[in-house]
Amino acid sequence: MNVSTVRISPLAMISGLYRNHALLLGMTHREIWGRYKGASMGLLWSLITPLLMLAVYTTVFGGIFRARWGGNGTTIEFALQLFCGMTLHGLLADCLTRAPSKMLEHANYVKKVVFPLEILPVIVVLSSLFHMAMGLLILIVGSIIIHQTVFVTLIAIPAVLAPLVLLCLGTSWFLAAATVYLRDISQITGLIAALLLFLAPIFYPMSMIPEAYQPLMGLNPLTIPIEQLREVIGGNWPDWSALAWHALGSLVVTWLGFVWFQKTRKGFADVL
Repeated sequence: MNVSTVRISPLAMISGLYRNHALLLGMTHREIWGRYKGASMGLLWSLITPLLMLAVYTTVFGGIFRARWGGNGTTIEFALQLFCGMTLHGLLADCLTRAPSKMLEHANYVKKVVFPLEILPVIVVLSSLFHMAMGLLILIVGSIIIHQTVFVTLIAIPAVLAPLVLLCLGTSWFLAAATVYLRDISQITGLIAALLLFLAPIFYPMSMIPEAYQPLMGLNPLTIPIEQLREVIGGNWPDWSALAWHALGSLVVTWLGFVWFQKTRKGFADVL
């Protein structure tokens, strides 16, 4: 696509992704498999890694520090609640740390006028989404085992996750383009990803936050999806109004990220 004719409308964004979906899926498949290239257990690591992290955090907080969810419950219940937060944080953190370097890693594609550069950050999101899905599988199985039932509310999981995925997409477009001009961004996003682990309600419920600070905590992009995923896993329907507002904000971020990418891509070749 000629950079002088790039389109920035939401319809152009959707049609562009659909038009290149075969290339997008193929490169995502290669990205996922390439991550475990040479590993004897291959994709099994996508299941083993979250299990090991869950075991470590549960042992430290639930075993050593005797933490209980909201001051009550068992270690197993604490582990389930903790894993809800860890799974969603993993998705956003993966995008924050990997998206900034995507254009730099594929600088050779920038010289190709016909290559759809906008799909490169999308590959980051899709591959991160795959690994999050592995964590969700563990989470759902754990919920069924602990509660000894399959909650019908589990069908609402896609609705809970969709706004966060859109947010990751817009953020990835923005970071991938901005890092071409400012390489320090990759260092900053790594720090932000680490901070979000403790600034989001992952190790504690929102009810433990002083009421005066809860609205501020609600601005954290992870707060609503984490809290609503916990509701769904626990057999309750999510707060649809909260999800609707989160989805609206995510759509705005997605489109703005796309606009930023399309507007700045004309200078990629000169910088890279």
